[in-house]
Amino acid sequence: QVQLVESGGGLVPAGGSLRLSCTASDPTFSRHVRGWFRQAPGKEREFVAAIGSSDSSTYYAESAKGRFTISRENAKSTVSLQMNNLKPEDTAVYYCAAKWDWVLSARPSEYNSWGQGTQVTVSS
Repeated sequence: QVQLVESGGGLVPAGGSLRLSCTASDPTFSRHVRGWFRQAPGKEREFVAAIGSSDSSTYYAESAKGRFTISRENAKSTVSLQMNNLKPEDTAVYYCAAKWDWVLSARPSEYNSWGQGTQVTVSS
């Protein structure tokens, strides 16, 4: 089971920025689909963004378009999520996930491995 480790969460004011990173323990996983999801208290886990084998293959939730950018650095088995113009409604635990195939997906059930999550809090 590949391990995914997130970092970069924190507390920021509205309008601020954060960059989340997710590193996989297994280098052979580095070229498969990776995604970011988030879960706020009392809510279901929701899709944020996903990336395929290259930075040109990306998929965003409507709430993330224009503000968030997902990217990957395969040599480091790392996927990042740059979040700009953050809003209080972006407050959640953010999870990195990985799939064993090449199909971009917004469905949590289709991802095979998950990180432990990192808290993002945006103050108003």
